[in-house]
Amino acid sequence: MIEKSTIRDPELADKGWKKIQWVAGRMDILNEILKEYEDEQPLAGKNLAICLHLEAKTAYMAYVANKLGARVAICGSNPLSTQDDVAAGLAAHGVEVHSWYGATDEEYREHINKVLDIKPDLIIDDGGDLVELVHTKRKDLIDKIIGGSEETTTGIHRLKAMENDGVLAFPMMAVNDALCKYLFDNRYGTGQSVWDGIMRTTNLVVAGKNVVVAGYGWCGKGVAMRAKGLGGRVIVTEVDPIKASEAWMDGFQVMPMQEAAKVGDFFITVTGCKDVICREHFKVMKDGAVLANAGHFDVEISKPDLRELAVKEEEARNNIQLYELADGRKIYLLAEGRLVNLAAGDGHPAEIMDMSFALQLSSLLYLLDNKMTNAVHKVPVEIDNKVARLKLKSLGLAVDELSKEQEAYLSGWQHE
Repeated sequence: MIEKSTIRDPELADKGWKKIQWVAGRMDILNEILKEYEDEQPLAGKNLAICLHLEAKTAYMAYVANKLGARVAICGSNPLSTQDDVAAGLAAHGVEVHSWYGATDEEYREHINKVLDIKPDLIIDDGGDLVELVHTKRKDLIDKIIGGSEETTTGIHRLKAMENDGVLAFPMMAVNDALCKYLFDNRYGTGQSVWDGIMRTTNLVVAGKNVVVAGYGWCGKGVAMRAKGLGGRVIVTEVDPIKASEAWMDGFQVMPMQEAAKVGDFFITVTGCKDVICREHFKVMKDGAVLANAGHFDVEISKPDLRELAVKEEEARNNIQLYELADGRKIYLLAEGRLVNLAAGDGHPAEIMDMSFALQLSSLLYLLDNKMTNAVHKVPVEIDNKVARLKLKSLGLAVDELSKEQEAYLSGWQHE
């Protein structure tokens, strides 16, 4: 598919394919799905459009979908998360790829349009850009689309807004809200990969420093937990009093961002909202503060405010931008305020993404077998349980099973 693809350098294919093979050997659930369905070819004759962070784990999921019969076209969901060697490696093995690292806004939109040019029957989205474009600029495709699935909290928010407005034109599965996604991907995946991106980029110690985590959802919980494990003193900022209480009970300090800004050494935003850290906070930050974002869009840390306050801006190190303020203080922004774990790292571990991507493919198969309304749908519990059992099997673990008597007892108790 290299001849149909829009990639940076086809000569990188061998290097990228080695990356894909490395994770393939550690994604046991996807391998089990491939083994179970390859002869059946359940996606045969279907066109699948994917917009996800294009690195090795995503590439292997796209490759498996292709092996299950689909014609697959994929683009990156973030201009800085595509790995050019992986894109080339995937394009050399049967998948149409339209993506490269550092795409401009115009190129990014062009890549999404090229993916949609295959006239998809099914969609896998990350953040909602693919679905949004279909509903605004590519409405001619709607009648053919059976449905799709969404990977992120941000994307689910956008989809539910469309559903509430009565404009969502096909069913979407909320993979992000599945237990086997957010309990593992959002917490353990984000927790590990965010600190992997920060540490490999800065080469700074975390132990003994004040780490401010903005947002205590499942991603924020993971980031805070790993910061604590690295020896950081964690401060959580929140707008939700229940989540703030939970953070306090988990042993973390809780305070407004205006107070936290004065003492933080590292700042990580994980909220999905805009202007979480802005002008008023930059004005009181310590010299040398390091800022990183782990939310989907690069709006949580206000780059316009930071640029307006700065008297000097330069690259301090690869993926680190230095902003010097009028009083001489220096503030450092990682990966242009984009997703630090992907823009400055390799994303979540393979074993974690194996669960999320197994949910993605299982949700597509469910859509093909069931007539769904034009709404945002939960992933059925049987899919969640199947993925969890396959995960345990891959680890050599097992769980107890209820006897018929126990099932009857619980059933009776629940209905008393």
